[in-house]
Amino acid sequence: MPGGDQEPGRYYVGVDVGTGSVRAALVDQRGILLAFADQPINKWEPQFNHHEQSSEDIWAACCVVTKKVVQGINSNQIRGLGFDATCSLVVLDKQFRPLPVNHEGDSHRNIIMWLDHRAVSQVHRINKTQHSVLQYVGGVMSVEMQAPKLLWLKESLRETCWDKAGHFFDLPDFLSWKATGVTARSLCSLVCKWTYSAEKGWDDSFWKMIGLEDLVADNYSKIGNQVLPPGASLGNGLTPEAAKDLGLPAGIAVAASLIDAHAGGLGVIGTDVRGHGLACEGQPVTSRLAVICGTSSCHMGISKDPIFVPGVWGPYFSAMVPGFWLNEGGQSVTGKLIDHMVQGHAAFPELQAKATARCQSVYAYLNSHLDLIKKAQPVGFLTVDLHVWPDFHGNRSPLADLTLKGMVTGLKLSQDLDDLAILYLATVQAIAFGTRLIIEAMEAAGHSISTLFLCGGLSKNPLFVQMHADITGGHGKNEQSWESCASQTSG
Repeated sequence: MPGGDQEPGRYYVGVDVGTGSVRAALVDQRGILLAFADQPINKWEPQFNHHEQSSEDIWAACCVVTKKVVQGINSNQIRGLGFDATCSLVVLDKQFRPLPVNHEGDSHRNIIMWLDHRAVSQVHRINKTQHSVLQYVGGVMSVEMQAPKLLWLKESLRETCWDKAGHFFDLPDFLSWKATGVTARSLCSLVCKWTYSAEKGWDDSFWKMIGLEDLVADNYSKIGNQVLPPGASLGNGLTPEAAKDLGLPAGIAVAASLIDAHAGGLGVIGTDVRGHGLACEGQPVTSRLAVICGTSSCHMGISKDPIFVPGVWGPYFSAMVPGFWLNEGGQSVTGKLIDHMVQGHAAFPELQAKATARCQSVYAYLNSHLDLIKKAQPVGFLTVDLHVWPDFHGNRSPLADLTLKGMVTGLKLSQDLDDLAILYLATVQAIAFGTRLIIEAMEAAGHSISTLFLCGGLSKNPLFVQMHADITGGHGKNEQSWESCASQTSG
């Protein structure tokens, strides 16, 4: 920050809304973490592939964690607030009240979550148009983007939701509106999930072609006609009402938001690696791939010129790093898939009991158990007869096929703890192999990637990091830097 050590005592609050929890951090002007808090948030799945949340519940959680991290801090020294969140769809009426996104009419559940796959029919019809905007999403729009979800709302909940709606927000933009009263949208959200172009704006012909011409008719007021770059200061800062909710002083600066994965990508793709003896030191930032791995995984690579990669989202201009084009690969479920495989196994209760007895997480216990059973061979060879295809929620990249399903081959009749540990390992390896396929697609299209940077919850798992280093490290432009940077710079 300008002024640095000459202006001690300046603090900043960051709020990160993930799939299952809200986190807040207090940092000083040097970026040093001073306090952290988290709070779980509710999720509903009223039917298969329908995933919903509540904007009121999420805002309440934001308030809880923010108040916790600023306890004991002189509020006059807090200078700014920023939000990131999942790219979920928030629906409000003309008076900014929640509207139901479900057949039950429960307006408390007014968010269609990012991983929701209800709009399969709608996205198939959108892709059949072959409209030119699709070239900026890898050639095929994902069911997880906002256009098919909007079309589903219009066709399925016309009277209870669509006709009453006044505002459709990406969740990050909802939070910045809630804090400031400003309805401006972030360039990050609109470009990456709504087909907005940083250079040309909205394309009227696309919305008319897919049957959402009513969004064009009111000059896009419902989805955003004022667009700001991420980090831009919003309005007059924090409103008195929001300040009271959050325990912060009114008027402090509030930044235009980022999608959570893009905030992670921005944070690690510019990591200063000098002085750590890493082979990636001195390489251009465009040679880095940021992998943000939590419930899902996003693979962020930037370039000076636009690169079109089949099955990989983008290129998006200035959506993450100003002045650079972004390509975003992804795997729809990674952390969620690991949980699904482990928790659904017959030996999971035994695993839970043994991990609890050791005061360990189940994954720390599994990692140590794999070390125990591998004997003299490398741990990766335990899965020589067991293989997982990880597309249990479709394939986001590079195949861009939401109809694909997962598979496990090599199963046998035993279901003991050894079997569970090896299935867990095979799942992690499958996810890492998926990352390799994404990298290969990006390189074939023109990216030159030599270094993998991991952040997010899964990057705290040493097995997950090592498998990514091992499985992706054998093909790249700079194999030595690949493995060392992947394992040593993960957060």
